[in-house]
Amino acid sequence: MQPSQSRIVFVTIATTLALVFQTWLEGVDVNVEHDKAFDFKSARTWAWNPEEAGHVRMARTQEDNPDGMKHWAEPVILDQVATEMMRRGLQRAPSHPDVTLTYYLMLGINMTAQTMGQFLPATTAWGYAPFAPATQSIKMMNEGALVLDVAAKGTVVWRGVAKARVAFDADEKKREAVLREGVRDLLKRYPPK
Repeated sequence: MQPSQSRIVFVTIATTLALVFQTWLEGVDVNVEHDKAFDFKSARTWAWNPEEAGHVRMARTQEDNPDGMKHWAEPVILDQVATEMMRRGLQRAPSHPDVTLTYYLMLGINMTAQTMGQFLPATTAWGYAPFAPATQSIKMMNEGALVLDVAAKGTVVWRGVAKARVAFDADEKKREAVLREGVRDLLKRYPPK
């Protein structure tokens, strides 16, 4: 193999690995806020909001089916939250819990695009003639946020938001794994230190 060919092969492999690892490392982004005046140590029992455990909101296409998505996602969320709350020493209460939980699952689409010449000033001083922009790169992903509210006596005392992007062609197992990871990462931060 010629040195120039081996260099091309190396650059191709390095670029491919960088793209794969970037997609793999995106993961779940978590943000948590809490009421500093609330005593989280006193909360020993929990339950889901008696009115409704959660809500699903979708803003992707006209054919979105929030009820169908809720039917698929809610059992996953309820199961993972129950597991994580037990790991944190909280027991599920049939009535009169110390805190109640409500989830909100919001799904949409994220799109980024780059066009030829977008980073150049609109002047001929750079030596480029003005030209019509043409899309050179476009990236579209399903984007979602899982919000988990912990309330005491009707007031939210802790809120966690987990955001993630999932490729359009991701299978159901991948989507479930991302949802479970989001719940796990959120509740790692409960109770606040």
